Amino acid sequence: MSNIVTGIDIGSYQVKVVIAERADDPRQLPHILGTGYAESRGLKHGYVISVPDVARSVAAAVAQASKAAGHKVERACIGIGGIGLDEAFSHGEAAVERGDSEITERDVARAIAASEKAVPPAAITNKKILHTIPLSFSVDGARILGKNPAGMKGSRVSVDTFLITCLDRHVADILSAVDEAGIEVEDIAASPMAASFVSLSKMQKRVGCILANIGSETMSTIVYEDTIPVSIKVFPVGGNDITNDLALGMRIALEEAEQLKHGAVLGAPYPKRKIDDLISKRLTDMFKLIDAHLKSINKDELLPAGIVMTGGSSVIPLSADLAKSILRLPSRAATLTDGSSDPSLPHDSSWSVAYGLTIWGDSQRGATEPFGGNGVKDMVTDAAGNIWRWFKKFLP
Repeated sequence: MSNIVTGIDIGSYQVKVVIAERADDPRQLPHILGTGYAESRGLKHGYVISVPDVARSVAAAVAQASKAAGHKVERACIGIGGIGLDEAFSHGEAAVERGDSEITERDVARAIAASEKAVPPAAITNKKILHTIPLSFSVDGARILGKNPAGMKGSRVSVDTFLITCLDRHVADILSAVDEAGIEVEDIAASPMAASFVSLSKMQKRVGCILANIGSETMSTIVYEDTIPVSIKVFPVGGNDITNDLALGMRIALEEAEQLKHGAVLGAPYPKRKIDDLISKRLTDMFKLIDAHLKSINKDELLPAGIVMTGGSSVIPLSADLAKSILRLPSRAATLTDGSSDPSLPHDSSWSVAYGLTIWGDSQRGATEPFGGNGVKDMVTDAAGNIWRWFKKFLP
């Protein structure tokens, strides 16, 4: 089995590819061998509008990464993002099969499968379930404190689950584009969750935090509590909206506005107060969307590790202070490291999804077959011990 794994992040601004090698020490992150990127074409708010254009962008980014790593990419893990991502919650139960009433991994998996079947039709119409994550288990109606009831005694096991879904058409178009680029899809993962693997520490996930990926056209968020994701939300706003506000407000070209957004000093004088005001107004609106979402799930001001920001627009100078003020939570921008000091490797958080996908792919090998219709869903509902392999990814 190859020690090389590839992650492909198909964003609205760029397609990013990371090729990494599994570390000898399983406690260490994969070592990045090479990276590549290309301008995204054929996407709007993360949604595919032209499969051939997306395929060409993927092929260009993969070719660049392959050359840098000295490794031909044939298979890869793909990030699924964009405004098609959504969430659903469900409950499932299963009778314990063994005559001695001991709960097995098979019973747990059947309860989780039952929760998928119990999802309200309106929540999954025209959607595919990407991930099914157990939130809590109960045995004979009594909630258990542990993460897995296997080995306990009882007659029925039940589970409350959190499901990450995506529009069927969007997933199909992404897979078609990657296939057209000549790459076999090894597995898929929701982009916000992939980013969390390298952007959040186990302590942050344990005590509670929200990761916000501020991309060019979308802002995706994922909330963690007690080491597992409990909510996901994508908003159709991003860094491009800030750039457009600056271009209109200052009456300058988009290229100049993009530089101003990131604090660049240009030759022509511009009033800093007006620039900060334009940026602040848009960022305020964006963080208010996050605040409203946290209120809707009763997590506002209740995440001790605060908000961690990734993405190309997360480093805007005003972002951290505004997020802290509006959300009333600790705030900081994430950093990316694979343990290497090599300056040629990416160390900014805009690569977090692509790098996180290599970690996801590495963890899946041996647990699932390459993507063949239901992807991660196949693993979660498998009656063997695969559900436990999945769940352990979120344990401290």
